[in-house]
Amino acid sequence: MPVKDNILDAVRMKDKPVSSSELAQALNVGKSTIKRHVDVLVREGSLLRQGIGKATRYSSVTAVAIPDESVEISDAQALLTYLQSPLTTREITGYVREFVDSYIPNKTFLLPEDLAQTLLNEGRMAGQQPAGTYARKVLEPLLVDLSWSSSRLEGNTYSLLATEELFRSGMDAEDLDAVMLLNHKQAIEFLVDAVPQYGLTAAVISNLHSILMRDLLSDSTGLGSIRTKIVNISGTTYTPLQTPVLLQDMFETIIEKARKIKNPVESAFFLWVNLAYLQPFEDGNKRTSRLAANIPLMMYNSAPLSFLDAEPTGYAYAMMGIYEKQDASLAAELFEFLYRRSIKKYAVTLEAMGVPDPFRYRHRETLNEVICHIVRERISIEAAMTSITLDENEKNQFRTLLQEELRILEVYNCARYHLSMGLVKKWIEDGRPQ
Repeated sequence: MPVKDNILDAVRMKDKPVSSSELAQALNVGKSTIKRHVDVLVREGSLLRQGIGKATRYSSVTAVAIPDESVEISDAQALLTYLQSPLTTREITGYVREFVDSYIPNKTFLLPEDLAQTLLNEGRMAGQQPAGTYARKVLEPLLVDLSWSSSRLEGNTYSLLATEELFRSGMDAEDLDAVMLLNHKQAIEFLVDAVPQYGLTAAVISNLHSILMRDLLSDSTGLGSIRTKIVNISGTTYTPLQTPVLLQDMFETIIEKARKIKNPVESAFFLWVNLAYLQPFEDGNKRTSRLAANIPLMMYNSAPLSFLDAEPTGYAYAMMGIYEKQDASLAAELFEFLYRRSIKKYAVTLEAMGVPDPFRYRHRETLNEVICHIVRERISIEAAMTSITLDENEKNQFRTLLQEELRILEVYNCARYHLSMGLVKKWIEDGRPQ
């Protein structure tokens, strides 16, 4: 019997929705094979998909053909059911600017207000710290997590381990998938440096796009600039706005409203869905929206959003809900799931780092400057120390800290000192002169 028929029989035998893992176990078939076939069955209308991410479950369409009026169907479930109907039966839609125009920062909300506040309380870094401190502290895992997960949603074939190795090796990109990943890495490093200084601005997001899409657009004039070309999105009935003047106007409106939102979690969600909905650039809009969502979180030292565990199918439905219905219910469910995962992961990362060294924190800018001088200008530690104004005891302590940092400096952790991987690689190859 074909695998598809076996899947249908297995689902019909269950008295409740079933996960792909449960189907794989019941049929003794690989999980990837199950997922491939259930996607086809959902598109054909033979199965109904419920939930998002790891909470995704499948049920027989015949089992839900006559709904129980005593069971309340959530907005998200109703939206998902609509989006799973054949493309030809769904309403053809264009950009509805009322979705943004009717939004009043701090008075209307895309996320449930209590949820946004709860997520802020859970993800906010304790104490008063300069903007960007949280992101900089977890930068090394964030670079891999966000670069890989965002690229994976674009069809990138690198595994998480292969991404780590690419970043660790400092090698130049040899294929387009590597270019995409390295562009993500550079874009995240840019945000960590730029956001504390410039905040949330159109220029920051435009530069973010230009880094993300470097060497990936056929025409480099499209890097960071509002598009003048027509774009279409496959798999949806939505046609984006096409007039450059209106695109520019809405782009600036979205950023201005996001900047006024007091809760950085709501602001992150607002940016994520609205930049993807507007499609202001020729290509790379969704990846730009994912990284841009981190700007408010960086500004207010909340846990970054890495999009780890985002499943492409669930992500696509969340976007389509915005595109076709201006309905954020599916996107809100996905955002809550993904952000809670990020909060937990980076809280554990911070905890593993232990209590920060007050001496190191007090002199971190001086340490950054001295390491840059040593690596870039090839001056000695002693020569660098002559420019530092510290008492003798502090100088000795600083020298010890400096020597240790130079000892562990590698191409995969040099971003915190604003050093390029190529420069550090050459310095290491030359024997770490100091």
